[in-house]
Amino acid sequence: MEKQTTDLIEVHNLSRMYQLGENLIKALDGVSLTIKKGEFISIMGPSGSGKSTFMNLIGCLDSPTCGTYLLEGLDVGQLTRDRLAQIRNEKIGFVFQGFNLLPRTTALENVELPLLYNGTSPQQKNIMAFEALQIVGLTSREKHRPNQLSVGQQQRVAIARAIVNNAPILLADEPTGNLDTKTSAEIMELFVNLNRQSHITIILVTHEPDIATYGNRIIRFLDGKIISDQQVEKS
Repeated sequence: MEKQTTDLIEVHNLSRMYQLGENLIKALDGVSLTIKKGEFISIMGPSGSGKSTFMNLIGCLDSPTCGTYLLEGLDVGQLTRDRLAQIRNEKIGFVFQGFNLLPRTTALENVELPLLYNGTSPQQKNIMAFEALQIVGLTSREKHRPNQLSVGQQQRVAIARAIVNNAPILLADEPTGNLDTKTSAEIMELFVNLNRQSHITIILVTHEPDIATYGNRIIRFLDGKIISDQQVEKS
């Protein structure tokens, strides 16, 4: 069931539980929040706090035990597996700490991957992938394979792959975890520019307080619950 809404993501009483032997583990415990289009959210919390579980649910990689998740007014919990896969391809771009690039394919071919599943013509795939590489400043490396690129360049390729479909949401899970301080700052500035110029909604998981402040809002998790939700004051 779909309703008209100005919010991108609405989560109501979202919970995810796992059976571990005789114990019931609450990885996420009654979380409620709203994320508007164009926000840049940083999610923090110690290991086991629920932040990765929340990210998996928002990314349609997992289903909640109970509660409601509305994406652009659409109740995600009511969708079939095939429809969820379509949502992931059209609405959500993913960036991971480990880049997850195919080692034997070029930067351009890696960026083209999400376009293989939506009927885009070969010529259009090439154009869209090149434009995405242009946005992240890597057109001169389009024919390079991952082992010919620096770690920062590999992450840029991963970001280009995440945005090639013009998805409105970008989920980034510890995207600077494998990067040095200088490269981390460069990647975060790229995220900021994508958010400001392309109005992509960014939800970023990080352990690093200085990385979190690139966002406009910091949400902290502990024991499966949200313990704080604060706007970031920009100088």
